[in-house]
Amino acid sequence: MDVTVTMIQAWLDKFTQAIETNKAYLSDLDTPIGDGDHGNNMARGMAAYQEAFAKQNPATISDTFKVLSMALISKVGGASGPLYGSAFMNLTKATKDLTVIQKDELGALVAQGLAGIQARGKAEVGDKTMVDVWAPVAAALQQGQLTTETITVAKEGTKELVAKKGRASYLGERSLGHIDPGAASSALLFETLLETIA
Repeated sequence: MDVTVTMIQAWLDKFTQAIETNKAYLSDLDTPIGDGDHGNNMARGMAAYQEAFAKQNPATISDTFKVLSMALISKVGGASGPLYGSAFMNLTKATKDLTVIQKDELGALVAQGLAGIQARGKAEVGDKTMVDVWAPVAAALQQGQLTTETITVAKEGTKELVAKKGRASYLGERSLGHIDPGAASSALLFETLLETIA
């Protein structure tokens, strides 16, 4: 199945809406283990993307990802902006000049985004970060087996982890029992992707 530039843009519109709808939930997750602003930060970043998108009207997948990357890097505070920005900058490079990608190439693309996150944040699977969602999603997509359940299990799994990266790592054992906010916003990213390509 072809994934067109229009579908990619529809996905990012759905993600914008999901972030807006869930911003209080994301900030609530961030309150006990972070700065309590993840939802508001992400909502600000996605609003900036929509604004830049309307002005620039990107015609390719690559340019669309670039607009998103720049908006997130410039508008989202804390670690999330640079991490999401790095992910989508890698996707920008990986989709250069393309207006269509194949559905079975999405896994490799998400793996490229994951590589961007890890290069910037140095987190591994099990460190209680967004990597704990991106890694299993990339693997499942590469096998053509991504489901909502895969995404939910990955997100919920961060509850059982002790944070080793980011602000939450200062809490040590006290970070147990909390879902990582970056993992939760990443779950929304991939749930809306699934909805778009289903």
